[in-house]
Amino acid sequence: MYVVTLKQRDRRENGDLGDELLQALSDIPAPTPFQRSGPTLILGSPETAEDAVSAVLHALRQRHWVVGLGVGSLYEPVPRDAQYLQGSALGYAQTAVDRAEHTGDRVPLSVVGPDMQLAGETEAVLRLLGQIVATRSIAEWAVLDLLTPGVRGQQKHVATELGISAQAVSKAVVRSAWVEEWAARPAAARLLKWIDAPGAVPGI
Repeated sequence: MYVVTLKQRDRRENGDLGDELLQALSDIPAPTPFQRSGPTLILGSPETAEDAVSAVLHALRQRHWVVGLGVGSLYEPVPRDAQYLQGSALGYAQTAVDRAEHTGDRVPLSVVGPDMQLAGETEAVLRLLGQIVATRSIAEWAVLDLLTPGVRGQQKHVATELGISAQAVSKAVVRSAWVEEWAARPAAARLLKWIDAPGAVPGI
């Protein structure tokens, strides 16, 4: 199971950005929905590895959050209220967000779980994806937010919606590495699944 802990790192400069992030995370399926766990903390337990990847990238897109992802077990039934969460995934997430605070200029993300080698590999993939997401421009996001992954023939519709050329939409998609991001997300999710079940890894 997965727990994501998010800590705002520049609250004095930018004010409280928690509501903005909670809105972005509100559509992610989660037994324990994302909610505040303190003045600068947000906590949630995404339902699947794919949902955990989405939550991490939503937070990194905002550029104001330190991200800790814990992979492990949770006591069941998993509560909807985060204050009642218990289990190794929660402890790993707390360790991860503490580690992520000390990443310097690198993407502020850490992944912790029972298999630290796999956790490190997952962290590396998610950091690469996070770097892509965090460096996109407002103009690029205006295009990407209107696209649905895996659906063909959208770019003309998006161009009409935004009042720009189809060529401009195409350039924004290529420049932002949007296709590459969505192609790599399943790899990150698969690594997350393996962290807590190393026997499932081919060759192990």
